Amino acid sequence: MAVFSVLLLLPFATLAYILSEEATKTIKSSIEASTSQTIEQFASHVGTLLTQVEDAGNQVVSARTTQEWLTVHLNPDSTIQERVLTKQRLREYFSSYAVNNSSGISISAFAEDTGGVWTQDISYKNSEWFQGFITENKRWTTAHKDVDQSDEFMRARLINSFIFPLVQLQSLKNMGFIKVNYPTTLLRNAIEKIHVGKTGKVVLMTHDGNSVLDQNLSEDRDMLKMGLQQIDVRYDGDVSGIFPMDVKGETNLLFFRKLPAQNWTIIGSVPEAELYEKITQIRKTMLAVTILLLVVAIVVAFWLSAGITKPLSVMGRAMKHVERGEFHQALQVIPNAGEGHSEVNYVTAVFKQMTHRLRYLIETEFETNLRRKNAEYKALLLQINPHFYNNTLEIISGLAAMRREDLVMDATEALGKMMRYSLNLGSDLVRVAEEMAYIRDYLFILHLRHEERLQVVKEEDPAAADFLIAKFIIQPLVENAVKYSLEKHGVARIVLRTKLKEDKLLISVKDNGIGMSPDLVQNLLDELKSADSVAILSTEGQSIGLRNVLSRCRLNYGELFQFELQSKLGEGTELNLILPLIRS
Repeated sequence: MAVFSVLLLLPFATLAYILSEEATKTIKSSIEASTSQTIEQFASHVGTLLTQVEDAGNQVVSARTTQEWLTVHLNPDSTIQERVLTKQRLREYFSSYAVNNSSGISISAFAEDTGGVWTQDISYKNSEWFQGFITENKRWTTAHKDVDQSDEFMRARLINSFIFPLVQLQSLKNMGFIKVNYPTTLLRNAIEKIHVGKTGKVVLMTHDGNSVLDQNLSEDRDMLKMGLQQIDVRYDGDVSGIFPMDVKGETNLLFFRKLPAQNWTIIGSVPEAELYEKITQIRKTMLAVTILLLVVAIVVAFWLSAGITKPLSVMGRAMKHVERGEFHQALQVIPNAGEGHSEVNYVTAVFKQMTHRLRYLIETEFETNLRRKNAEYKALLLQINPHFYNNTLEIISGLAAMRREDLVMDATEALGKMMRYSLNLGSDLVRVAEEMAYIRDYLFILHLRHEERLQVVKEEDPAAADFLIAKFIIQPLVENAVKYSLEKHGVARIVLRTKLKEDKLLISVKDNGIGMSPDLVQNLLDELKSADSVAILSTEGQSIGLRNVLSRCRLNYGELFQFELQSKLGEGTELNLILPLIRS
């Protein structure tokens, strides 16, 4: 037993050590490459935005409206009316540019003697960004607020800016400067989505260690400034890189990417132990597996010493499993038949073959039934689609007849999202949140047609959003509720609820429609008890959508599915689907 354990354990321990070292190197390389790639993608995003900002500055300076304003402003003989008129045109041009720009870019112009084009306030000369531009020629500013904006919203928001000389192209005289502003959130939202480890952060900093995007550096400010100093000294010629830094006895990894055109640096920091936590877990796992293997080796050694009586005892236990129909457990405990012609080997081999054959026959029958059941379910699922899309196309046709092209586009887009959802048959189960998103698109289309005649109250329990339900079981219920409510009152009042009730998921649809007769209610309940899902394919008359839903729920959940129906003629109907909780 000792020799067997040593011979088994030593090779595995050696292999575990080698694999651990190689895995450590591979994972480190992968983590560092992934982090660097993420920062590089953000750098590309910054470069694209700032190029757009520069192009905006060039475009504004060379624009005819800007040059006319500069010409009038430069001409001492121009009248006050001419100055006011050209300035008003310039304001309109700037406003038009800001409105038509999807990135939220706005333009300000500052003349040397009259202040900003929007407020004529010269207090900007005391601002930090202006002093940086005058004394150090810093054209790219950090986050700030600027009162020289067209409206209060723009004055209140944080912006970053690019300062561009304002030149009269005919005389080449510098008349002031153009200030191209873009919202700080364009870059800040993107950089805050970058996560390095659990506590690591990525910031965009200037050369002197200030945050470009007004990020909260808190306790990391000193470390990041030290990192910038090391980048300047040790990595002056490198655009990007990774290096360790010891801070208060803890090793941190710093990732950086320079933006030379703006003299900015994207820098991220994360504790090394946190970043390589997975590697430590792998090593611990290797140690645990090694110890487990030693225990297994000892157990196997004792098993080998049991001799000829052990296979017979095991086969006796296997027979008990077969008697209970537990074929998998039986095959696990049956010993392999060894070579030779002994009675034990012969009996073991025959019994094992018989168990395999019996399990195969049972599984084949089960798979046949399962395929038939799945085919029935797909047929029921696809039956809804023509019923719904015909109604939707009628809505779009009506909008087109009214020449509501904008609403036709919105309705077509909503229908497209619904078609993508409905054509995805890869899974019969979806999250409650996905099904409710589909319902919102559906209700959007119905609102286009019925407007104030359709009133829907949705009560969604956030705790139910991630549980799984059968696909397309809510839409037919909502469709019927809207249809029969409009038929009776002309105004449909629908209440749709999702709620966790004890250990069940409740989906409720209530309407003010025509209701159902007691006979129809009883027929529906009887059909559900019969569990004849195929019969729904040939069903004609009322409530085909409801029958479809009930049949698919019965196929999916079996006896775990519960259904409550409360309806009175002329008063309305309330349907409650009570489903088991499914998480995966």
